[in-house]
Amino acid sequence: MKRKKKSWKDMTPGQRRVTIVAGVLEFALMLAAQRSISKTPAEQIRGSKVLWRAASFINFFGPVGYFLFGRRRTPERRA
Repeated sequence: MKRKKKSWKDMTPGQRRVTIVAGVLEFALMLAAQRSISKTPAEQIRGSKVLWRAASFINFFGPVGYFLFGRRRTPERRA
């Protein structure tokens, strides 16, 4: 049997809240990745900044992928 997609009006108030929170978190994560790509020198990013910028627009997985795999880890300097 084929399922019909739920429209906004078919959702319960709880489902609507979860949808809104997930959307806000996804948008914030994408903005954080975009800002990090802008501020991070190209030498500290694995691959092309342009490709990571484009990938960060892929739902959730793009920004998470950038933060996990796109940035080079540099040893912290201690004073």
